[in-house]
Amino acid sequence: MRGVLDLCLLAVVAEEPAYGYEMVQRLAAAGLDAVAEGSIYPALGRLQREGLVESYLVESGGGPARKYYRPTPEGACALAVWSREWGLLAEGVSAVLAGSAHREEGATR
Repeated sequence: MRGVLDLCLLAVVAEEPAYGYEMVQRLAAAGLDAVAEGSIYPALGRLQREGLVESYLVESGGGPARKYYRPTPEGACALAVWSREWGLLAEGVSAVLAGSAHREEGATR
C-alpha cells in the first residue's frame, strides 16, 4: 500500500495543492475511503524528505495555519513515471485475473 499511497498523494497534490485532511477527503471521494488521516502524514514526510513534495503554510480563518503540500519538479517527474508503471501493473493484473476467470468458467462447464 505504501507505494500506492505515495502515488495517490502525489496525484492529489499535483491536481491542486492541499493540506492533510483535505487529501483524505479527496482520496475518499475517489473511492479510497480506507486511507486514514494518520497514515498520510508519514507518507508526506517521506515524500518531502525525498524532495518530491514541498510544504508551505497558509493562514486559516478559524484556527492555526494549515500546512499545504505541492509537488516539486522532481515530484511531477516521479508522478509521471509511477503513473506509467502503475498502468502497466494494472494491465498485467487485469490480464491475469481475466485468465483466471476464463479458466474458472471452463472448469464449471
